Amino acid sequence: MPSWQPLSPGLEVGRFTNPSVVVVRIDPARYEFRLLSAKALGLKSTPTAAEWVERHAVVGAINASMFQEDHLTSVGYMRDGKAVNNASWSKDKAVFVSGPLRPGLAPARILDRSCEDAVGMARKYRVVVQDIRMIDCRRRNVWAAQPRKSSTACLGMDGKGRVLLIHARAPQATHDLIDVLLRLPLDLQRLMYVEGGAEASLYVKVGGRVVVSETGNFVAGLFGTDEKSAFWPLPNVIAFSEK
Repeated sequence: MPSWQPLSPGLEVGRFTNPSVVVVRIDPARYEFRLLSAKALGLKSTPTAAEWVERHAVVGAINASMFQEDHLTSVGYMRDGKAVNNASWSKDKAVFVSGPLRPGLAPARILDRSCEDAVGMARKYRVVVQDIRMIDCRRRNVWAAQPRKSSTACLGMDGKGRVLLIHARAPQATHDLIDVLLRLPLDLQRLMYVEGGAEASLYVKVGGRVVVSETGNFVAGLFGTDEKSAFWPLPNVIAFSEK
């Protein structure tokens, strides 16, 4: 069982072992999410997760998605309000939305394009981020088995509508990690991949104290070492702060 540590009302961190997984659990009724994008903000350099948090006075940040060869543009649709990083939808099935534009909508959701009109529903939210689906609407692992192992950052939702920022530093095959996460007592209902390898990052600072500082691991055979890396620059992050 995890040892859940309350950080502030509506915010807690759980640490699991064998393998090591860190989960930041957020109540979206108390916290709001925003997209911080170097491209949308016109930045000349790309901050790390820690730098995004410090410079924008938010509580925490995780990778928003994988990105294209320009190291700025997301692989899928991405915007925050009128600030658009990528206006084109990819074939990927998972869509994180937050900041409802009308009353009565959930404050945050992960939509699945295979079982709901995610594109249509996304128009009703300020923040929209598309990336790869890890489990389907029936909570089944949809990631093909493969030998490559890496650190992973992903974003989930539980049965109470809480947002889960998940970081697994120990290199694992993604399919195997999904099975691990489904077995953990997280009540995991939706799960979206946001990054792998050394760039997978999660950083949270509460009351002036850093409470979560997770970086990715270099992948053996790809970078030539398994040593823990420093934070890598991230062109886009999902950040959160108190409402």
